[in-house]
Amino acid sequence: MPDAGPIEQVLYEVKKTIVGQDPLLERLVVALLARGHILVEGVPGLAKTLAVKSLAEAIGGEFHRVQFTPDLVPADILGTRVYHQPTGEFQVSLGPVFTNLLLADEINRAPAKVQSALLEVMQERQVTIGRETHRVPNPFLVMATQNPIENEGTYPLPEAQTDRFMMKVLVGYPSVTEEFVIVERALAPAAVIQKIIDPETLVGLQQQADRVYVDPSLIEFAVNLAHATREPVRIGLDDLARYVTYGASPRSSISLVLAGRALAFLRGRDYVVPGDLTDLALDVLRHRLVLSYEALSDDVTPDLILQKVLANLPVPEPAGRGR
Repeated sequence: MPDAGPIEQVLYEVKKTIVGQDPLLERLVVALLARGHILVEGVPGLAKTLAVKSLAEAIGGEFHRVQFTPDLVPADILGTRVYHQPTGEFQVSLGPVFTNLLLADEINRAPAKVQSALLEVMQERQVTIGRETHRVPNPFLVMATQNPIENEGTYPLPEAQTDRFMMKVLVGYPSVTEEFVIVERALAPAAVIQKIIDPETLVGLQQQADRVYVDPSLIEFAVNLAHATREPVRIGLDDLARYVTYGASPRSSISLVLAGRALAFLRGRDYVVPGDLTDLALDVLRHRLVLSYEALSDDVTPDLILQKVLANLPVPEPAGRGR
């Protein structure tokens, strides 16, 4: 059986400062184990920054935050060459992307050049400055946030670029009870997050998660789910066809299986069950659907479409125990 104890201790430590937000914290850890990145959408003041910072402290990693603004240029986040006058040579000054956990705050406020530069680092995990190529540290996780309530002065991420994020998590307001605890904690000194593991240990946990067994029937389920978003008619959802311009890409099938494998490891299993995939399906797929104008006019959301697809798609029997 896999040993997910260290990761569970990390989550427990982070919850000293974060009230609620269990789905966000779980998906952050899943992304870390699966080597993915997360796009988080929510109004300001929901502890998104604190969650990533606390997680970085608990895993003993380095944390950087970049506040995206319209006047940023790629060199501001990647780094640049600086002329060193005493030696008469150019020296490389690395940017804030060289870290373990990077918070790209309000990514939709930066122009396309900066967004593309960040997304290239996320994909390639390296930066080329001049003629030198520099790899970012391992592990490496980007959590990008965007504010859904403002459109002025923003540059929405193109659909082809949002596809590079493993998951898009929607963060809502806390309950009344949770908000009471949040205010109560704000009156006391801030809790100190202890270092539970180090980045090298996390890399070892990633390798353990890689060994979690995925039954072929579950891979087939992930592929069928992605195909159903492209052709809803195939599973009898003819009424949804007019709402979907483009369905989920093949990258969604890969991301769903990788994320499901990491979630199974987090839950203490060495095999994946259908619930691991269905629990993450909305987060992995919602940002990969391109809806038609008719969907916008009828107030049809990606989540609504995905829920109908999941309800009509046969789920395979749990596999893995008897192999």
